[in-house]
Amino acid sequence: MKSNNLLYTLMVFALLFISCSSDNSDDVNAANSMADIQEISDLVSNGTWTITNFVDSGSDETANFTGYGFSFNSDGNLVADNGSNTVNGTWSVTDDSGSDDSNDDSSIDDSSDDIDFNIFFASPSNFNELSEDWDIVSRTDSRIELIHVSGGNGGTDNLTFEKN
Repeated sequence: MKSNNLLYTLMVFALLFISCSSDNSDDVNAANSMADIQEISDLVSNGTWTITNFVDSGSDETANFTGYGFSFNSDGNLVADNGSNTVNGTWSVTDDSGSDDSNDDSSIDDSSDDIDFNIFFASPSNFNELSEDWDIVSRTDSRIELIHVSGGNGGTDNLTFEKN
């Protein structure tokens, strides 16, 4: 009888040990993601930026934004201005790691691949085409490359901003 009790006690302790082990990797990943979000937000909200490449499903539409400077204000407002026209929108940088994104392109191997760079313009139509939840392909202090893979038709959009 004592051997059964001993076996039972050992099993209980083993289960408690296994269930109580902690995995801090989720906490570390969340902290890294928040630091990346803050770093990206600080980067783009400093100065004005120009679109140097915008390819919408294979069609180069960069010329639609020639002469526009983009200001990513820290309050989430996005202003595009070419000296005679001003277009207002919004922007944000968010953590996408918890969502089930069918547009996720796991072939992009970047520490920021779970971070979305969100842009929204209600109008005009050429600016509305920028309204997406973009994935960050690469970034430097003066350049940020973005990609969006459409869930509907599978088309790929590429967008590059360079700091003025």
